[in-house]
Amino acid sequence: MNREQPAGAVCADPVEAAGGRSLSTLFFSDSGSVLGVACRMSSVASTPRQPSGGVRTALEAWIVQWGGAVIDHVAAIGEFAFFCQRTAMWLLRRKPRPGTLLSPMHQVGVRSLPVVALTGTFIGMVLAVQSYFQFSKIGLENRLGAVINMSLVRELGPVLAATMLAGRVGGAIAAELGTMRVTEQLDALEAMGADPIHYLVVPRFIACLLLIPALTVMADFMGVVGGYFYCVFILGIDKHFYLYHSAQFVGGFDLVVGIFKSLFFGGVIALISCYRGFHCDAGAEGVGRAATASFVLSFVTILVLDLMLGIVLDVVYSVFWPSGAKLF
Repeated sequence: MNREQPAGAVCADPVEAAGGRSLSTLFFSDSGSVLGVACRMSSVASTPRQPSGGVRTALEAWIVQWGGAVIDHVAAIGEFAFFCQRTAMWLLRRKPRPGTLLSPMHQVGVRSLPVVALTGTFIGMVLAVQSYFQFSKIGLENRLGAVINMSLVRELGPVLAATMLAGRVGGAIAAELGTMRVTEQLDALEAMGADPIHYLVVPRFIACLLLIPALTVMADFMGVVGGYFYCVFILGIDKHFYLYHSAQFVGGFDLVVGIFKSLFFGGVIALISCYRGFHCDAGAEGVGRAATASFVLSFVTILVLDLMLGIVLDVVYSVFWPSGAKLF
């Protein structure tokens, strides 16, 4: 091939080759014949492949969705804390009128006694049935009184009383206040110069806080009676040993622990139920969701508080009574 210097050169379009770009140059003579071809590979690397638009859009939507949910939950926690602060301020600032207290106290205390007593009785019997089957295998059925009564006064009594209160009273409070929010009665109270927190929330909070200890004592008493009846009259356990071991292992501290826990349970039930009612969505569906959410949140909070308070009170008991009574 003739490699003399051409009179002119024409560059062809770039051609993709071997993952880069090749630039081909054709050399021509004066007569127009091709004298040679020079190929030069560029050093430009191929661009890495980006994720497709559909995958990227789905990822962004997922991040936005979860981010919005986190922000909404954090905002709800802040609103609930502010709601509790306003309730505490009104508790310290001014006493509620007696007329606003009587109806919530009747609803919380008097009308809740039958269901709490019935629940406590059957729980005591269920504990007797389940415990007897296990303890009879190792010859300790005479100590059932200690196990049943200890479980009732420390854990099951306050927790079950609080659960019944959350289901029967908490849902009713959320539905009532939610209906008032939907029908703009809360706005009417503010327009007349009355604070809804002081007029509606504080009486219900005081009623739950003061009367749930009485409901807890009722649940404990009926549970003890139910367990005693089933163990002595149906299972045939000697009543002397049943009462003796109960007195040996169940003391005043255990009863105080259950009542102390119930104070926290009652306050939480009132605050959560009132908060859900005040922040109810519009319509009948919103009222129903508020009532359901109040019970679910109250029940979960009761269990969390029961765990935390149980750990703290067990530490207190071990500090003041390091050599407490032993079951075995």
